[in-house]
Amino acid sequence: MIAVSEQLSWYVSRSAGFTAWVLTALSVLWGLFLSTGIMRGRPTRPWLLDLHRFLGGLTVVFVGVHIAALVADNFVYFGWSEVLVPMASDWQPGAVAWGIVAFYLLIAVEVTSLLRRRFVSERIWRAVHASSFLLFGFGTVHTFQAGSDLDRQWVFWSVAGLTGLVLILSWWRVLVGRSAAPVQKRVLAEEPMPAPAPQEVSI
Repeated sequence: MIAVSEQLSWYVSRSAGFTAWVLTALSVLWGLFLSTGIMRGRPTRPWLLDLHRFLGGLTVVFVGVHIAALVADNFVYFGWSEVLVPMASDWQPGAVAWGIVAFYLLIAVEVTSLLRRRFVSERIWRAVHASSFLLFGFGTVHTFQAGSDLDRQWVFWSVAGLTGLVLILSWWRVLVGRSAAPVQKRVLAEEPMPAPAPQEVSI
């Protein structure tokens, strides 16, 4: 019982970190569902967008718990510099650095999404939002390198399955984007030109 209480922060950090990764994967998948049109004909689009935002916000919460629990833990030493500065940790610095970079990308995506249209232009928002794929990739590398629960079958196959789904839908998104452009150009080319307005003839 004493050993469990002494390592409670470590267990909380591990579970919160894994939950944050799952939420990141679900948020990316939901965004891909929306952008590829797979969810077309389902519940109203505002509801779908709200769920996408909710998953992103919940991810920030669990990442915060993950970081705070690491700092509070005595099992492996992590100070604030170790969890906020890449390569500052003595424990697997490379693996931790992937997670730190993913954390900063997450903050950038969430902040620009909150400030969208009021303070952030659509062009900037799209550019930053596209980094969600990097965020997921860096977070996945961090999970594989620093995760201590991947030896459990259900954890490993959960990570592998969700990662596979993200890769498949990302490829499908690329195909949809490529096929949509020629169709749009063809529609514009076939669209009849408006008739010229009649001109008044002065006598």
